Amino acid sequence: MNIYVSHLSFSASDKDLSDLFAEYGEVSSAKVILDRDTGRSRGFGFVEMPNDEEANNAIGSLNQTDHMGKTINVNEAKPREDRPRSNFGGGNRGGYNDRRGGGGNSW
Repeated sequence: MNIYVSHLSFSASDKDLSDLFAEYGEVSSAKVILDRDTGRSRGFGFVEMPNDEEANNAIGSLNQTDHMGKTINVNEAKPREDRPRSNFGGGNRGGYNDRRGGGGNSW
């Protein structure tokens, strides 16, 4: 089961997350999500546990508890939806171009 953990302390590491869930069973992976640009934690992460019963026990026991000074939220992760990329992130940008820029013909 893939588990979503939010409101993590910004100082929490992958190991901290793994150790927290290991008390409830086997942890396949634990990953705190980092900001691409700054390398800082984004305050959430994912934990994978192969045994659903252990995962559900961890979710029930850890949701709304204190971890490293913050009250964390723990839920089963929802599948990621395929969403169209926003035009604000770069790439193919549409829009109006009146061709007045640069040193070309003046219309």
